[in-house]
Amino acid sequence: MPRPIEALIHVDALAHNLERARACAPDARVWAVVKANAYGHGIERAFEGLRGADGFALLDFAEAQRLRALDWRGPILMLEGAFEPRDLELCSRLGLWHAVHNEAQIDWLAAHKTHTPHRVFLKMNSGMNRLGFTPRAFRAAWTRLNALPQVDEISLVTHFSDADGDRFGQNGIAHQVAAWTAATHDLPGERSLANSAATLRHAADAGVRADWVRAGIMSYGGVPDFPEHDAAHWQLRPGMTLRSKIIATQQVPAGESVGYGSSFVADAPLRIGVVACGYADGYPRHCPTGTPVLVDGVRTRTIGRVSMDMLAVDLTPVPAAQLGSEVTLWGQGPGGSLLGIDEIARAAGTIGYELMCALAPRVPVTVA
Repeated sequence: MPRPIEALIHVDALAHNLERARACAPDARVWAVVKANAYGHGIERAFEGLRGADGFALLDFAEAQRLRALDWRGPILMLEGAFEPRDLELCSRLGLWHAVHNEAQIDWLAAHKTHTPHRVFLKMNSGMNRLGFTPRAFRAAWTRLNALPQVDEISLVTHFSDADGDRFGQNGIAHQVAAWTAATHDLPGERSLANSAATLRHAADAGVRADWVRAGIMSYGGVPDFPEHDAAHWQLRPGMTLRSKIIATQQVPAGESVGYGSSFVADAPLRIGVVACGYADGYPRHCPTGTPVLVDGVRTRTIGRVSMDMLAVDLTPVPAAQLGSEVTLWGQGPGGSLLGIDEIARAAGTIGYELMCALAPRVPVTVA
């Protein structure tokens, strides 16, 4: 019998979340962002749920090939563009659109031999200070691209650093929108500014939603501005469930400790369940005692340190729990119960993105 841990990918939830992006920006087109193997969900597994998108955005050329192998004939955008000149050959062969964020990429395009001109997305560093041309250099880069026979259409793109909240006590995207508008107001081309946070929080502004929004974490049910808002607030559904079962129970007397380092000591007699899940499965080792978990759909807490293959849970709120009881580590539980991945991530001092991407290869994954 296999170890009872498994992950479920909910394609209906992915489709629902994509429609939420459309509802936020009804007159824009939607990129489904599937970088990092669809945020750990698996491109092939997530595809059916996300194929209603207008295009897919990612950054790994091997993953772009996998999308084409799924018979996707629509737009694919390479968010980081070419990493070396020969990547442009793949762009030509597979019909990939690609970002241009530095002078070297323009040089490579100028030397590239292609029968079909490329669709490029010229990226501005509007304040994120990661990739892209500064506002001062942006127009010169656009002029260079516009003169190349290898380039067909030039679209414009930027990325927000603080769309999930405020920046220095003010609207988090205001400084970037101002820089963007000043530098691009008279340039032609479609525009893409809004990531998930901006789509949820700021898409009522036509200048922010623009022509394309990029639905990343929201496609998978993650909340970019948690804990200010949760998934229910944004009407998002978990795209991934991690679940296991209780494989042992223990009666712990008052004064006894549980787990490595004796970090938890019972202050009263306690019944605990031992769950087949640990940090080797992708569950965060740093989750402290009190991290929420569902047992048979009932909310309870973890106890003591997470070990490589197991963790302990408090069975006080679930007196009927026994060997084989279902444990939901995050996602959709029995009887309509839910446990948001962002809650677990916050307990571990990280974000839901990391937990999705860190699901271990040894965990069996099923499409629900």
